[in-house]
Amino acid sequence: MRESANNFEKLHEEMEFPYLQEEEVEGQTRKGKVHQILEPAFERDLSSKAFDILLMLLVVLNVLAVILESVESIGIAYSGFFQMFSLFSVVFFSVEYIARLWTCTENKKFEKPVSGRLRYALTPLVLIDLIVLVPFYLPLFFQMDLRILRILRLLRIFTLFKLTRYSSSLNLIGTVVRQKKEELVVTFAVTMILLVFASGFIYFLENEKQPDAFSSIPAAMWWGVATMTTVGYGDIYPVTAIGKLFGGFVAILGLGTFSLPAGIIAYGFIEEIQKKRSRPIACPHCEKEMVIPIDRRGP
Repeated sequence: MRESANNFEKLHEEMEFPYLQEEEVEGQTRKGKVHQILEPAFERDLSSKAFDILLMLLVVLNVLAVILESVESIGIAYSGFFQMFSLFSVVFFSVEYIARLWTCTENKKFEKPVSGRLRYALTPLVLIDLIVLVPFYLPLFFQMDLRILRILRLLRIFTLFKLTRYSSSLNLIGTVVRQKKEELVVTFAVTMILLVFASGFIYFLENEKQPDAFSSIPAAMWWGVATMTTVGYGDIYPVTAIGKLFGGFVAILGLGTFSLPAGIIAYGFIEEIQKKRSRPIACPHCEKEMVIPIDRRGP
């Protein structure tokens, strides 16, 4: 009876104020719909999927334009086209940036109108959106040298990072790096220690014979990087017997050192893939949660 009465009161309110109800729902739906379009699409959301494809295509075309514009003959011949395409991209990305700031309050993490939008604007992907737009708007307010403008235009390459919103593979890389950041930092610290050790030692071994090539420890670090990564450019190398022996030792040591980050990231990938292919179940004896792999091979 009480539930029927509540339903009757709700129906009475909707009949009494139909236009007000419709406006509120319509306003919420409009903002929510824009937010839904801007976010990565679900399988059945055709409008959001179409926007995702358009945005990814525009990102790829912008990077391609930066590459082709760097070729002097193409840049001069099609300068007008590149300028028009750049203007179109600025307008599109600006509208997208403003729309994201407007609709971000639909997310519970950023639901507060002011502080929520500020926190959202400081998230990595939104900062990338801003970095992409800055080179276009700075010359409108500040007079800049042509060389600086060229450098700023190269920031359009950062549009590639916009693809991480819509690629699960790229998101997986970010997840793995975040989870393995401590191991990667330790590996980087060990690599830097070995680099300083190798550069300092080779400096004392080769400085007397090659004062120009190994003039200082910082200059010897170039040899250290080339040797530890086994690149071996050949522009600087030891000539003494003890220097060659030490160089071989550093090259072998570098193989193991620089393979550590690759191993850590590869193991992180395996862990993440196993998590996606596993599901939690309750133990029938102790009722504790266990994770078992899902057999996707079928019967």
